[in-house]
Amino acid sequence: MPTPVMTQSVSADTRVPQYQALKGRIHSELLNRLNLDRLTQVKREDAEQELRTLILGMLRREEEKLPLTLAERELLIVDVLNELFGLGPLEALLADPSVSDILVNRCDQVYIEREGRLEEADIVFRDDRHLLQIIERIVSAVGRRIDESSPMVDARLKDGSRVNAIIPPLALDGPVLSIRRFRTDRLGAQDLVNRNSLTQPMLDFLHAAVSCRLNVIVSGGTGAGKTTLLNVLSSFIGNTERVVTIEDAAELMLRQRHVVRLETRPANIEGKGHVRQRELVVNALRMRPDRIVVGEVRGEEALDMLQAMNTGHDGSLTTIHANSSRDALYRLDTMVAMANLNIPERAIRQQVASALDLVVQIARQADGTRRVVAITEITGMERDVIAMQDIFLFEKTGIGEDGRVRGRFKATGIRPKCAEQLAASGHQLPVSMFEHTKLVA
Repeated sequence: MPTPVMTQSVSADTRVPQYQALKGRIHSELLNRLNLDRLTQVKREDAEQELRTLILGMLRREEEKLPLTLAERELLIVDVLNELFGLGPLEALLADPSVSDILVNRCDQVYIEREGRLEEADIVFRDDRHLLQIIERIVSAVGRRIDESSPMVDARLKDGSRVNAIIPPLALDGPVLSIRRFRTDRLGAQDLVNRNSLTQPMLDFLHAAVSCRLNVIVSGGTGAGKTTLLNVLSSFIGNTERVVTIEDAAELMLRQRHVVRLETRPANIEGKGHVRQRELVVNALRMRPDRIVVGEVRGEEALDMLQAMNTGHDGSLTTIHANSSRDALYRLDTMVAMANLNIPERAIRQQVASALDLVVQIARQADGTRRVVAITEITGMERDVIAMQDIFLFEKTGIGEDGRVRGRFKATGIRPKCAEQLAASGHQLPVSMFEHTKLVA
């Protein structure tokens, strides 16, 4: 029979410890009776019926200690099967497409994010050892290890979800696990308009900018939707172009056929074999790319990326962690300085000003919604300062009775300097698009 998706819960809260103890006993007894080598090679659906029969027999012997309802018995069977074949209590959350983040703070405290809002999940682990076993199962599947000598690790699940784990002695209250999940149904450009993440004129402008090979950087905080927006912007790249993507952890899902995907590699157990983003950027320049897309620039590779943008690799895209368009440029300054080449500050800023064309600032609002709050054009240098002008903005006006953020998208009335370049490439945007307007969001 198909495995139902349930969260781990017992009808009475006082019975949760007994339920956990019973599940632990059943799981341990199964492990003692089964051939583990055979179990790792068999599919869940092939062994499920046989295992269900075994578990039901064990439950009948436990009936006097802890009577279970039919629903609780089915729940326990599913949980034990998840322990054997999957990631234990996490399986129910991973099966829920509405969950975007899973945050395990302690073995008995798990939070999830749905539609931008955090809520406490109805699952627990038996103890720290149980949680650590699940973490070890995740990291060992991708050839990593986690122990006291290496207490932090990044990994990836089969579905592409990004995983970070940190354990004692660095984590004071026990192992901590964070899972950032990715949608299987990719959001398209029109989906962002429908969700009020931006307006149609803003989308048309970005479409034209990417199509005519302007260099664009998407800026925002953690969880703001930078990667989602970068995926949408990359969809405007033509199918005839060769695209090379470079990521620290693979998240991009480009729709084009001619895509080469590169990913950094951490050091192995001996501390060797580490491949940084900077090395991949340098290597990508030798691969005859039409476009280079860097998932997130966060270090010294910023210098090589800017040099690539300035030497014929137009139309490059990347993201950066920053709270405003101006902050994004300050962070780029800092990252270039990490290369330790003793480049004067003014020279760095000139490099940034000549390489980048647009900064797209995206933010997560207090109600969990994501919005493009600014599209800013870089116009050059004014003395020692990079000159910028806002083309579109989101103006927050308050919070409604329903808790939703109220505001307006508006054009600032400034016709972008790049408008002539866009027109020369066949994207004749109407002047009215940039006239000072306000639209309620």
